[in-house]
Amino acid sequence: MNEAHERCGSDEWRQMIRDVILPWALGSTDLGDDVLEVGPGYGATTDVLSRTVGRVTAVEIDADLAAMLTERYSGAPSVDIVHGDATALPYAEDRFTGAACFTMLHHVPTTELQDRLFAEVARVLAPGAALVASDSLASDELEAHHEGDTYNPVDPDTLASRLAAAGFEEIEVRTNPYGWTATARAVTS
Repeated sequence: MNEAHERCGSDEWRQMIRDVILPWALGSTDLGDDVLEVGPGYGATTDVLSRTVGRVTAVEIDADLAAMLTERYSGAPSVDIVHGDATALPYAEDRFTGAACFTMLHHVPTTELQDRLFAEVARVLAPGAALVASDSLASDELEAHHEGDTYNPVDPDTLASRLAAAGFEEIEVRTNPYGWTATARAVTS
């Protein structure tokens, strides 16, 4: 991530995540008590999830961010930070009761890798377990914010078919003027 993303570690961003983005994205979705979080970044979403679910396993591809989060959560037995790639998760099938990825999918460099990430999440979710994802809508402003960084926004109009191809059902995609959120369940059979 570029330097502009340092604001994602700010108190203002944490408040926006806690009070606006996560309540809208999660709605009444039950993620269960053993949740996989993909791409926690600076950990604003991990903070909220760790207070609302029994256990969070957060997989972060950026080594520096993973190290920072590992140190921050070192005294939290219900949070496990893993430096890893969500397109090749080191977990058994049906391992998690829910999964979440918030405001990070646009950092996955290709549509193919995004789809691989979706398939891996579906693989490690228990049948019927929920995935909740959200991100910003594509815009010139966000593209400028990502100068010198990866910016590959997800088109919400194609997301449902991509999630279905990855192994999800009961898919709902919603948008507002700023972003999209999707809920989906791992295929049950």
